[in-house]
Amino acid sequence: MAEIIQKDGTWAFDGDALRLTPGRDKNVSLLRKELGELVVPLGALAGISLEQGKKSGRLRLRLRDGADPLLHATGGRLTEPHDPYQLIVESDRYGVAEYFVDEVRSALLLDQVPAGPVDTYLLPGPSVPLSVSAGDGTAGFDGERIRLEWNWKTEDAKAAAGARTLALTDITGVEWHPAAGLENGHLRFTVRHAPTKTPPKYDPNAVELWGFKKDPLMALVAAAVQARLPHPAQAAAHPVDARPELHSPPVASAEDDHDALLRRLRELGELHRTGVLTDEEFALAKQAILKRM
Repeated sequence: MAEIIQKDGTWAFDGDALRLTPGRDKNVSLLRKELGELVVPLGALAGISLEQGKKSGRLRLRLRDGADPLLHATGGRLTEPHDPYQLIVESDRYGVAEYFVDEVRSALLLDQVPAGPVDTYLLPGPSVPLSVSAGDGTAGFDGERIRLEWNWKTEDAKAAAGARTLALTDITGVEWHPAAGLENGHLRFTVRHAPTKTPPKYDPNAVELWGFKKDPLMALVAAAVQARLPHPAQAAAHPVDARPELHSPPVASAEDDHDALLRRLRELGELHRTGVLTDEEFALAKQAILKRM
């Protein structure tokens, strides 16, 4: 058995599967802690690599396309701290990390595991029931129904209809986008026969996200739903609802960037004044915008 223990977490390999356990260090992301230990079967792997730096390096797993509902639901948009398939390695443990990589690669060769896509999920996704509050609402999922509830920060037009319950059988797609730059993120559900291009701020089937600490946890809801939807390989074979333009977030207009940054600062100031943002969250967000200006 090969094993590497770091502050960031512990990875162990027994020849058949990798067991990825997040560390207890304060720098380990909330998403990885909530996701907990992952067991990745060898057949789900496409490769493994070690990137070395002067002070620390990084172990990376590459999964086969379609193997993990979390990766599919997030579309590769999980940023570095939240990616459960990366492990920070201290430089004095490079030897152990290299041995670990060799063991996994040897097993992949011996078992002749192909690197191509799969047509069924090889990981189960997050367990249910689960509920996450972030942005302008709370998303809950019990395995059969999705429950969306709004808070006082929700746009009136969306909150007016009250809480919303969506049956899993009515869902054709789910996506999670993190906030990036001036664009807010979202968790959005595509409902059968009810496509929409409405921005998440007004979409009753979406939770708008502003880029704060709990936003990545919405990816767990997306992954839990995705794991119970038809596999993308099956959806591709029956593309009745495959209209990608309906699942893409609206593209921001190319208006004057400086004015947009000033507006964003005013919005953040209002969120801070009303108590939505803590002092620390406001300072971090303000600093990021000032850097762009």
